Amino acid sequence: MLFSSNEDQNLALSKFESMLKTNNVLFFDSSEFEDIIHHYLDSGKVALAKKAIKISLEQHPSSVNLKLMEIELMVYENKLNEAEKLLDKLYVLETNNAEVYIQKANIYSKRDQHYKAIELLKMALEFTDDMADVNSLIGMEYLFIEDFKEAKHHFLKCIEFDMDDYSSLYNAIYCFEFLEDIDGAIEYLNSYIDKNPYSEVAWHQLGKQYYTKKLFIEALAAFDFAIIADDRFIGAYLEKGKVLEKLGEYEEAIHNYQITLDLDDPTSFAFLRIGKCYEKLGKKDLAVKFYYKTVHEDPLLDKGWTAITDYYIKEENYQKALHYINKAINIDTENVSYWRRSAEIHRALQLYEEADIAYQKTVELGNYELSTWIAWADILKLLGEYSNGVHVLLQALEFFPDHSKIEYRLAGIYFTLGEQTKGTFHLKNALRNNFTQHLQFEKLFPSIFMRVSVKNIISEFKKPST
Repeated sequence: MLFSSNEDQNLALSKFESMLKTNNVLFFDSSEFEDIIHHYLDSGKVALAKKAIKISLEQHPSSVNLKLMEIELMVYENKLNEAEKLLDKLYVLETNNAEVYIQKANIYSKRDQHYKAIELLKMALEFTDDMADVNSLIGMEYLFIEDFKEAKHHFLKCIEFDMDDYSSLYNAIYCFEFLEDIDGAIEYLNSYIDKNPYSEVAWHQLGKQYYTKKLFIEALAAFDFAIIADDRFIGAYLEKGKVLEKLGEYEEAIHNYQITLDLDDPTSFAFLRIGKCYEKLGKKDLAVKFYYKTVHEDPLLDKGWTAITDYYIKEENYQKALHYINKAINIDTENVSYWRRSAEIHRALQLYEEADIAYQKTVELGNYELSTWIAWADILKLLGEYSNGVHVLLQALEFFPDHSKIEYRLAGIYFTLGEQTKGTFHLKNALRNNFTQHLQFEKLFPSIFMRVSVKNIISEFKKPST
């Protein structure tokens, strides 16, 4: 009976593992050992791969391929000096063996000597039968040194040799994107599709490029073709749903997201997007139901918790909003938008000390918007921490020089602290820049506004009625 290659490999594996259990020494030809070792390496069973290499070299001590597999394992285990010594011996005998150059390149790559690795891999091109594989390795080395132009060139070469090399296609498109050449990516993908019109991966990638350029109709068509090529392509349904959202077709978007839930295990992303769509449709109960499904599916997805937070903020249920924003912050403590939400929720709950802490964290994380400074200063005013309020507002002036909202507040606080000269200076600045906003000043500092001296300053800037 003839065995297929898979059956032959399975038979060799069973025979080898039986030998290990019984300690009987059985003979294998070198190609059988290569298959066995490849199987263990691919399965991550390094210890068994090492045993197979040891026994294989005892039976076939002159096999170059087995020695190269031993070297490959040494490189994997970072035994670079040992691997290099063995390679140097092999090189004397195998100057035309591409694998020798590839393994030497791997050693240089592990040492972060990527230019030397590239040089050796280009030498390997002269001797290899697998041009796609070596070009892919060169492309990866160029990615390590962030030479995306050269990396792209070599990944495109891979595709010339193997149109079904989707790994290289993804890498090439990544390079186009990093080079901000979206038009180039679209042009290339269209030319690729001309030769391979049923490639769902290429259609999917093309749709994503159109989406980036906000060409939503074209993106929608591309994702439809991806689905025609493979009607179980979950990524295409998800991307199509995103496009439909942009076009305001929320019911249709939900339908596409729902398909992904039927095709495979549900994803938190699909639940979240369905919830957002229902919210846009005004179906609040369904929206929050899917937000809860989102966090149930993935409790570490902070965007799910913030979606629930935002829902309760809109409902003015700040106690619940606080509960859920805290969950998001526990997942990502460095997210500035979460701290900003936290500050606003605490302010709404009149928990001013907690709001102060949250605003401080918001600024520390790089949010220097005018509204943040103003809100923080107003909280400090409510707490009676006038000196801290001055400090915050003076920082704000560095970002927004002479801004009337800042100047009016500084004036009011300085007058409150009894620093008349500074109060007068900032009040005049505020009135000069925006006179009409003195009505807001009256609301913020009513007792200060009623002072005769303050009214006199304001009257200086009041335009005479015509």
